[in-house]
Amino acid sequence: MIARYTRKPMAKIWSQENRFQKMLDVEIAVAKVEAKYKMIPKKAALDIARKGRFKVERIDEIEKVTRHDVIAFVQCVAENVGVNGAYVHFGLTSSDVLDTALGLQVRDAAVELSKGVVLVKKALVRLCEKHKLTLCAGRTHGMHAEVTSFGVKMAGHLAELKRHEVRLNRALEQAVVGKLSGAVGTYTTLPAKVENEVCKLLKIKPETVATQVVPRDRLAEVFCALAQLGGFIERLAVELRHLQRTEISEVIEDFAPGQKGSSAMPHKKNPISAENLTGIARLLRSYSLPALENMALWHERDISHSSVERVLLPDAFIVADYALNRLAELLGKLHVDKEQMQKNIDLSRGQLFSSQLLLLLVKGGLSRDEGYTLVQELSHSLKVGENLKDKILRDARTKKIVKKSDVEALFKGAHYRDRFEEIIKRVTR
Repeated sequence: MIARYTRKPMAKIWSQENRFQKMLDVEIAVAKVEAKYKMIPKKAALDIARKGRFKVERIDEIEKVTRHDVIAFVQCVAENVGVNGAYVHFGLTSSDVLDTALGLQVRDAAVELSKGVVLVKKALVRLCEKHKLTLCAGRTHGMHAEVTSFGVKMAGHLAELKRHEVRLNRALEQAVVGKLSGAVGTYTTLPAKVENEVCKLLKIKPETVATQVVPRDRLAEVFCALAQLGGFIERLAVELRHLQRTEISEVIEDFAPGQKGSSAMPHKKNPISAENLTGIARLLRSYSLPALENMALWHERDISHSSVERVLLPDAFIVADYALNRLAELLGKLHVDKEQMQKNIDLSRGQLFSSQLLLLLVKGGLSRDEGYTLVQELSHSLKVGENLKDKILRDARTKKIVKKSDVEALFKGAHYRDRFEEIIKRVTR
């Protein structure tokens, strides 16, 4: 399915065509500023802007001889510019163009990622508000614990996503930088004012101190943020997978007309989107390690990071973008079975209210240990057809210390509702 995603905007950002276009944008901006300071003829800058173009096929053809993609790119552009093609790449080293162009790609990719985050946020907000009072069993250790609501469940995921959004935006923003400081970052061929003006034209920040490359801690932070985003995606996907199990059946993924769940078992409706997203999260985490290892280069530069980034950058951003859009679709079409949620609450025969019952007994005069022991005894001795509420009301030890009306109100769960609404307001207002 990700293979079919190549038509999407994120894939275009990381295409070879766009990579070279961003490099050309840098070359044009550099020539414009150089002409301003009379480093190259004004006519040369105009020709580079007007005639500068490339064909990926021609670059590939030249690279077969040069074994150097930037030289092949410069030669291809210069061929089209004509006599003033000699001024293409004037005073630059390869990494000046590559890393500045990369900053432009990261900036565009950030815009696309933010769209996916917004879609997931909107889907979660809708679920929070629609199901803020849809009661369901909260589970710890996979076992029934206390009553919660499906809206509150989703609110926790929404709150986490908002933290990831801040983290990801911060990481992406600091990665959008350019550098034109030359072979070892000392401005021996172009003065810093050229770098400053070019970066201003391109609407990115100049690197504070570069070597021959922009330091890779910037990209490492991006990949770590993407890895954490993957953790969010998996946590939510695993929750939805569990809730779709036959024994629980509280939510169901959309099942399209004509869709098949199994080649052998016609009845199957599997949580395939949530499972796919779980796998994708593993990929997003895996990208962080090579990105961290790219930080340590030899002296002012080597190219050990280059081959890694040619795989990491398009893969990670396309996968993250795909995951966000697929998650938004999954949430938007999710069927929530309120009746089944209530049936599952009833399976515990009132035991989900045990902690509230304990507090009621303590208020009635029992010590905490006495109350705990009593509620535990009654809970563990429930027979088929018995309910904790009825059993506590029949117990001689409790009749004198708790009112029937208080017990019945407790087991209706009405006191939860205002609290659920307040929790959801924290993340939706």
